[in-house]
Amino acid sequence: MIDHSAVRSLFPGAQTQTYTDIAVRCLVSTRVREAVDGHLDVRMYQGGDKEYFHLLVEEARGAFASLIGAEPDEISVVKNVSEGLNAFASALPWRKRDNVIICPDLEHPNNVFLWYNLRKHHGIEVREVESPDGETVPIDRFVAAMDSRTRLVTVPSVSFAPGFITDVRTLAREAKSRSILTLVDAAQSIGALETNVKSLGCDALAVATQKSLLAFYGTGFLYCRRDLAETLEPAYLARYGVDLGPDAHETAIAAGDFRYAQAARRFDLGNFNYLGAAAARASLDLIQELGIANIEHHVRNLAHQLATGLHELGLPVAGGEPRPDLAHIVAVGTSGGGRHYSADDPGMNALYRRLTDNNVRLSIRRGVLRFSLGVYNDLADVERILEVAGRNP
Repeated sequence: MIDHSAVRSLFPGAQTQTYTDIAVRCLVSTRVREAVDGHLDVRMYQGGDKEYFHLLVEEARGAFASLIGAEPDEISVVKNVSEGLNAFASALPWRKRDNVIICPDLEHPNNVFLWYNLRKHHGIEVREVESPDGETVPIDRFVAAMDSRTRLVTVPSVSFAPGFITDVRTLAREAKSRSILTLVDAAQSIGALETNVKSLGCDALAVATQKSLLAFYGTGFLYCRRDLAETLEPAYLARYGVDLGPDAHETAIAAGDFRYAQAARRFDLGNFNYLGAAAARASLDLIQELGIANIEHHVRNLAHQLATGLHELGLPVAGGEPRPDLAHIVAVGTSGGGRHYSADDPGMNALYRRLTDNNVRLSIRRGVLRFSLGVYNDLADVERILEVAGRNP
């Protein structure tokens, strides 16, 4: 079990506001601050060296691999989800009239535009399925859209709005039975929900560290199943994606032919975000210490209580009473009924203003008010939100 008061003490920002916006970016812990300060001290006083920098990256890579049930060589260190998705997608051997299936209704734009770009460059077909309720990724519609030319299906593990868990396991099983690949945008799940890529059955998965991985922008990870990665040729390549042997210096150049680095390491490029790696290593250590199963239980329980309370106040909670696929994100309003920073419903905009005026941090995405809960939140935060939301306008 998690000692909530001890965890909360590691996040000073959680003590000065009711912060429910981890789906945008997390609060940073004192552990991460200490790791970053330590890295900056090395850079400021010693300059540092590549052996030290590379150790940071490899420790972060290994910790992330352990978190998701993968091997370190199945992980590439990237800048963000977008780079991870693009690195994988652009390495696939596309043929004209191949198709990819997506659900734009529930996707972040960064897992939409890259497919349009591949359509432009490779002549692939982008098959778009609609979510009938605007809330849930429709697995049955994905399956119905599959055919012999379907190369890949891609979904969010948790939609960024309104924030329900996708049944990736079923989709991946159906796809695999048809020799179709499954790519997951895991931006909203890793660090909040227990994830094992082997049991999930996906072929590739991308995530960044600024959300539930409790670190910074500018660092992310791409998982790619080893036997698949070994068949792929990256669209762009740099020294760290090349295998010149364990003793070759980073500035070495192959005379003639070369070998790609093992598995997903072939997607590594030039110098990494070493500061981000230091932060990620510290945050991953904290997540491991707390236990991802404990974190998931905590944040989903808080979300359940928040959704229940808001529903009892008569507010239009997405999905109504808490459902089994409720993650750590609670949405209020009509999905699609507005833009990213405002809703079509004046009542929702007024509620948003009332909450933010009372030091509650949340977001509006696609017309819904989005509360997203992290390991540093507690029941007092839920009670505070319900108290403010229940006030007469």
